Amino acid sequence: MAFVARVQPRALGLRGRWPSQVHAPRRMYSQHPAHHTTHEHPLRVAVIGSGPAGFYTTYKLMAKVQGTKVDMYESLPVPFGLVRFGVAPDHPEVKNCQEKFEEVASSPDFNFIGNVSVGTKSDHPEGLTVPLASLFRHYNAIIFAYGAAQDRKLGIPGEDQLKGVYSAREFVGWYNGLPEHANLNPDLTQGEEAVVIGQGNVALDVARMLLEDVDVLRKTDIATHALETLSQSRVKRVHVIGRRGPMQAAFTIKEVRELMKLSNVSFHPVDTSLLPADLKSLPRAPRRLMEMLAKGTTATSQSPSETSKSWSLDFCLTPKAFSPSSPSSSASAASTQLASTTFERTTLSPSPFDPNAYALPTGETVTLPSSIAFRSIGYKSTALPEFSDINIPFDERRGIISNDGHGRVQHEERTRGAEMSHGSFPGLYCAGWVKTGPTGVIASTMENAFATADAIIEDWVSRTPFLNVDRKVHGWEGVRGEVLRNGDEKRVVDWQGWRRIDEAERERGRETGRLREKFTRTGEMLNVLG
Repeated sequence: MAFVARVQPRALGLRGRWPSQVHAPRRMYSQHPAHHTTHEHPLRVAVIGSGPAGFYTTYKLMAKVQGTKVDMYESLPVPFGLVRFGVAPDHPEVKNCQEKFEEVASSPDFNFIGNVSVGTKSDHPEGLTVPLASLFRHYNAIIFAYGAAQDRKLGIPGEDQLKGVYSAREFVGWYNGLPEHANLNPDLTQGEEAVVIGQGNVALDVARMLLEDVDVLRKTDIATHALETLSQSRVKRVHVIGRRGPMQAAFTIKEVRELMKLSNVSFHPVDTSLLPADLKSLPRAPRRLMEMLAKGTTATSQSPSETSKSWSLDFCLTPKAFSPSSPSSSASAASTQLASTTFERTTLSPSPFDPNAYALPTGETVTLPSSIAFRSIGYKSTALPEFSDINIPFDERRGIISNDGHGRVQHEERTRGAEMSHGSFPGLYCAGWVKTGPTGVIASTMENAFATADAIIEDWVSRTPFLNVDRKVHGWEGVRGEVLRNGDEKRVVDWQGWRRIDEAERERGRETGRLREKFTRTGEMLNVLG
């Protein structure tokens, strides 16, 4: 078997050879009640990541395989991933899934291991790191659910050189209190016009934060430093720009509706030649969206000349360059500040009304004044450093762990006939964006995670090979005994520790009339625990 020949199990502390990867006949068990298996020891699972993908996979797995014990690793002292740091602060209803996650965490078979990064060195000085190889020695299964912590770049002049060009991912993390981006300090005082490149829901979230009345945001859990910066913002005009048209845009009707309903904020008309003439012939979802854009285009209640702020959806433009305020060779401050963004107009083929139409360049350019710009063209997962040592294949272009579509981590192996086929790693699974790429909303992430849980259940019940099935493993107890030094244990945050941090944030919020006031430094979080 090719994989066994390349990577010896002893390198991970596993005895003997990797188990056979010949799968028994499969049946789906997701519709059945909890399973009682004939395994000698209960299933012991490590979940890397505490966002929706990790929690939903854990929820279904623990509900369906009796006695399953789960240790959930999180690099920050606090859980919930993008629910805490990605969902817009004025969308508190989206965070209701935390109640289900709290229910999962209340099980005696669940263990939260916060402030502990797996494989990747912790990005804050107070954090701990454990090697992935250690998890291989102490669990039956490992679920990679660590999300997408990077973002895709445009690769155009000025993107990395000019002040005022930001990643939407960083901006969202900054206003949501993510410690990694607490020092972003975007300058919103350089001018009145902003461009957001990309037309997904994150792009619309960024536009809404720039245009929303700060007094409305004061009632949310937005980071205090963000409130202070937004209250001083000079931005009054926001362009949300896409290289294709409205029929191909990734945003959903809810986000567009919210922007159109902002008080004292108007919407600039869209190019009606990009809207189908016969909207009634469209499927329900695109029909409703096109109807809203058409209605917003013809609305007369708030025109851009009558409001203090405005926004637009600018279609068929692809970014070509960010330009400074002064194209001077001198090292003056003016020459490094973004002043405008140049785009090339595109045309859509085969038709602007085809949902799968692609953009073709026209050669015509247009330059928009912009003192600040945000790229919002997608998030991206990255491989853990030890993947190459263990030979776990990672698709760098798509930003996903290679898998069978159901969450089983796969590798290529050569058959006896010298042909290449795909085999599954025993006990390795993935869920969420690191499985599919950054797509969908929390509901689709839940379905994605449930599918991974179904695959694990199916494999466990059919006695497909897992890690360490010939002996009892001890999970976190084994890992910490192997890796942690004296004093390290105090830096590990369990679920009770998170609850203390949670209550401290809520108390801070009560003092200012808000739901909570987040800690934006990991040191502050850990200080709550003494």
